[in-house]
Amino acid sequence: MRARYWLIISGVTFLFLALLSNLYHLQITKTDFYKAKAAAQAGNGAQPPRRTIYFTDKFDKAIPAALNKEYPVIFAVPTEVPDPEEAATQLSAIIGRPADELKPLLSKPNDTYELLLPKASEAQAAAAQNAHIKGVYVDRQDFRFYPFGSLAAHVLGFISPGDQDSLIAGRYGIERQFGEKLAADDVFLTINRNIQARAEEILKAVAEKYGATGGTVIVQNPKTGAILAFGNYPIFDPNEYSKSPVSSYLNPGVELRYEPGSVFKVITMAAGIDAGKITPDTKYYDKGLVTIDGRTISNWDLEKVGAYGWTTMTEVIEHSINTGAIFAEQKTGHDSFYNYLLKFGFNDLTGITLPGELIGNFRNLRTSFRDVNFATASFGQGLAVTPLTLISGLSAIANGGILMKPFIVKGIAPEEVRRVISEDAAAQVTAMMVSAVEKGKVAAIPNYRVAGKTGTAYIADGRGGYSHEVVNTYVGFAPASDPAFTILYKLDKPKGAPVAALTVVPAFHDLAQFILNYYNIAPDNVK
Repeated sequence: MRARYWLIISGVTFLFLALLSNLYHLQITKTDFYKAKAAAQAGNGAQPPRRTIYFTDKFDKAIPAALNKEYPVIFAVPTEVPDPEEAATQLSAIIGRPADELKPLLSKPNDTYELLLPKASEAQAAAAQNAHIKGVYVDRQDFRFYPFGSLAAHVLGFISPGDQDSLIAGRYGIERQFGEKLAADDVFLTINRNIQARAEEILKAVAEKYGATGGTVIVQNPKTGAILAFGNYPIFDPNEYSKSPVSSYLNPGVELRYEPGSVFKVITMAAGIDAGKITPDTKYYDKGLVTIDGRTISNWDLEKVGAYGWTTMTEVIEHSINTGAIFAEQKTGHDSFYNYLLKFGFNDLTGITLPGELIGNFRNLRTSFRDVNFATASFGQGLAVTPLTLISGLSAIANGGILMKPFIVKGIAPEEVRRVISEDAAAQVTAMMVSAVEKGKVAAIPNYRVAGKTGTAYIADGRGGYSHEVVNTYVGFAPASDPAFTILYKLDKPKGAPVAALTVVPAFHDLAQFILNYYNIAPDNVK
C-alpha cells in the first residue's frame, strides 16, 4: 500500500514540475515573443469580432458580402533568426518578397515579432513550415473577407488600421457607417447581388470602350426608395485595398457633385407643368439660339439641324432643345423654379446611410438672380448635384410626384419625404419622356413603355468657362405605366466627347432589359 502511495505522489510531483517548466517557458522565456505577437495582431490587419454584411436577391435570400475568414499568417521572431541573409533567401521564394527587402526585417535587434505575410495561401503556409527556418512561424488569424471581390466595393467599404494608430475600424462605406452595429449584429442591405453584378459589368464595358475616367450606376425602386444597385468605375478590391489609390475609395455617387446637363430639362418641365405655366403642348418659336445678359446660348445641334421653329414642350424633350428649356423656366419664373428645385431635394442631404454625402451646389442661383444663371440651370449647367439626388428626383416623377427617402439597409420602412408635383403633372412629364424614348429608339424595349432622358454636360474648366470634355448621363424608368425601377448611368470624360445616346443610353437599355427579365415584369405596351 505504501509503495502505491509513493508512486502516486511521485507521479503527481512529476506532472506538477512539468507544468511549472512549461509555464516558465511560456511566461518567462517566451514573454517578449507573445507580447509582441499580441500587439502586432492588433495592428497588422487581423480583425476584431465583426458580424456579416449581406446582399439580397429577388427571393429575399441573404447573401454574405462581407464576413470574417481565417487565413494563414507567416511571421518571424528576428531575435531567433541566426542567419537573416539565408533566411531571407529561403523566404523570398516562398512568399514572393525580394530577399533584400526581407533581410532588414529579419535583422532587427530586440525585435520579437515581424509580420512577413498576412493572408498567406495554404501552399505558402505549408512551404514555410516545411522549410523549417529557425525563427519563422506560421499562425492563423481572422481577416475581413469580401467573397465577391470588387462588387459594390464603394458601398461596402473596408476595414483597416488608422493612419495615426493601429486601431482596426471601418474606413469607408457600410463598414464605416455601421461600425458599432457590426460589432454586435449583422447588416442586411437592399443591394440585389445579381442586379449589382450586371449593372457594374455594363458600366465597366462602356467606360473601357470609350476610355472614360469614371462612371456611376444606381438602380432604385421609385415606390419605396430602396437602392437595388450602386456601383462606380473605376473600382477597387476591398480584399486588397492597399493596391488601389486612396482617391478610388470615395463613392462618387454621394461624395461628388457634377453638372448633370440636359437630363435636368425633365425637372424644368415638371416645375412648369405643375405650376400651371406650361403644358406638354405649349408652343414657342425656336430660333436656334438666344442671348441673355450678353451671353449667347445655342442649341447643342444647331449646326447640324438648324432652328426648329414652332416647337412644343414635348418636342423640346424629344430633341433636347436648350432654348425650349429656357423658355419653360422663364414662363415658370425664377422664384418658382428655384423653389421646385428645393422641393425635389437637390439642395438637401437625402439621409441615406452612407458616409460623406454632399448637398447640391446652387450658389449661382442663391447669390445672383441674373437671368442667364437661371437660363443655364434650366438645362442642367451652372448647378451641381450628386447622382443619388438626381435619380431620387427622377424617381419622384416615376412615383406619381412623391419623393421617397433613398435607403440601402433592409428593415427600414419606406419614408415619404413630400409630394413634389401633382400626380397629373407627373403623368404628363412621364408621357413626354416616353415620347422621347420612342423617337430616339435606342432605349426602347419591345412591348414596354420606357421613360427616359439624356444629358451631355460640358465640364467646367476651373476658370469660369467650360472645357471640351463632357459627362454623359441617362436616367429612365420602366414600365412607364407602373414603374418598378429607375436607372441612372453616368460616364465621366468619354474620349471624343460623344453624346449620351452613344454611351449611357445603350447601357441603360441593356440593364433595363435585364431587370425586366430578371423580375419577369409583365409588358405594358403589347400591340
